[in-house]
Amino acid sequence: MRKVLKNEDIYKGYLILINPDNLLKDETVNLVSFDNKYKDIKLESDVNENLHLALDEIKANNKIVPVSGYRTLNEQIDIYNSSLKENGEEFTKKFVALPNASEHQTGLAIDLALNEENIDFICPKFPYYGICEEFRKMAPKYGFIERYKEEKKNTTKISKEEWHFRYVGYPHSEIINNNNFCLEEYISFLKQFTYPHNPLNYKENKIYYLPFQKETFIELNKDYTISGNNIDGFILTIKE
Repeated sequence: MRKVLKNEDIYKGYLILINPDNLLKDETVNLVSFDNKYKDIKLESDVNENLHLALDEIKANNKIVPVSGYRTLNEQIDIYNSSLKENGEEFTKKFVALPNASEHQTGLAIDLALNEENIDFICPKFPYYGICEEFRKMAPKYGFIERYKEEKKNTTKISKEEWHFRYVGYPHSEIINNNNFCLEEYISFLKQFTYPHNPLNYKENKIYYLPFQKETFIELNKDYTISGNNIDGFILTIKE
């Protein structure tokens, strides 16, 4: 089967890197509500399914609740400006992404909170113990990573956000977690594994980087997924 990869495909997929240096360029996303109780919190459909599978496996019930999922550009602008007024510039730069630099605009990110009274929308409580830590440990199995860690803030340009989880898909989530990569580091790391002769082998998967060229195409008869990186190419994952 032959698949032609176009320039616009660079900006789509579960592995797109969104940050101040790589702004969101494609806002097409298949959204669903988290559930009937939290109808206004929406996520990309596969992301939502895997999030519920992870929560069900640890029997989270109502102990963990969603705080923020997909945001439109206008919503992100309002949140950023409101935080500037209420919390000041220093706080906002640490914890609120600039418009079009926010993963929430992709539908691939979710902020979660321990279910308590008076949940903080910007910095919800999601501690490193109890049911929250159970979720954190389970998350990579279902394609999620803890996106912003303290030791990576010089790279991500965002302070530690223990409540913010990003869907990148399996096995990428497990590789990132096992190597303590942030997403920026993982995207760079993959560039050495060029298609078609130099794969990153991980369990039953072969992972490749394909730089975009005028005509980029692949011919496969196997189970595979492909994602743009939102920079200059694609990440191909073949399940053997």
